[in-house]
Amino acid sequence: EVQLVGSGGGSVQPGGSTRLSCATTGFSFRRADMYWVRQAPGKGPEWISGISSGGEITNYADTVKGRFTISRDNAKNTLYLQMNSLKPDDTAVYYCNAHLVFGDYWGQGTQVTIAS
Repeated sequence: EVQLVGSGGGSVQPGGSTRLSCATTGFSFRRADMYWVRQAPGKGPEWISGISSGGEITNYADTVKGRFTISRDNAKNTLYLQMNSLKPDDTAVYYCNAHLVFGDYWGQGTQVTIAS
């Protein structure tokens, strides 16, 4: 069974940092491209970052470029998102996503709230 379990986040002050993790089981993580998607209150989903299976290629949405860093540890089957210089507009539920040959799988979502 494919499982993605997100953790981290919480309430952070503007300008602060936090790191999200996504622990995975049930598929060959080292062969999967991985993504982070977020959904802010009242808005649709927004793709924010992706990383290739080996970690060599990363991509970011313009809204987070230069502030967020995606990474992965294939030995631990875990995906990360380091989030710096956080803004109130970054408030959202963050989902990790595995795009596999046999389907798309999602974590349960991790709330990140940016507030003073």
